[in-house]
Amino acid sequence: MADAKIEFTVGGIAFRGEGSEKWLSGELDRILEKIPALAKVAPAMEGGGAGDDAIVAGTNGNLKKANVGTLAGFLKEKNATDNQRRKFLATAAWLHDKDGQSRLTTGQVKKALSTANQGKLTNPSASLNDNVAQGLCEKEGKTFYVTPAGRTALG
Repeated sequence: MADAKIEFTVGGIAFRGEGSEKWLSGELDRILEKIPALAKVAPAMEGGGAGDDAIVAGTNGNLKKANVGTLAGFLKEKNATDNQRRKFLATAAWLHDKDGQSRLTTGQVKKALSTANQGKLTNPSASLNDNVAQGLCEKEGKTFYVTPAGRTALG
């Protein structure tokens, strides 16, 4: 059980942490050191609130986007509603951003699409293999991740 919590926003940078006082203090120090660099990635929004582009440090220490919007909106924005391979890639990128997970499974992609009522993929494994063949995803054992080239391809 966490014995300390902290949450703050500086411009477009949001930090939320929960854990032991010692761990939280160390994470806070790391974030404060990186605010100038992070501010370039997530500049302050009009109104000063942390919105869709805010960066959050989770309790695992990974940086991730705080609010990435809905999967349906993300798929539409990335023009990934019809093409199976692109839909798989965009869903995986959304999951990386939403949950801050470094590795995913095809089952997680299928579940996200189903939960968001975005229709099934005909063959998720084939979609992953197509993305791997094009260098847009990389497999690691039973998991995979979206490569920088995959993010670039999504635009």
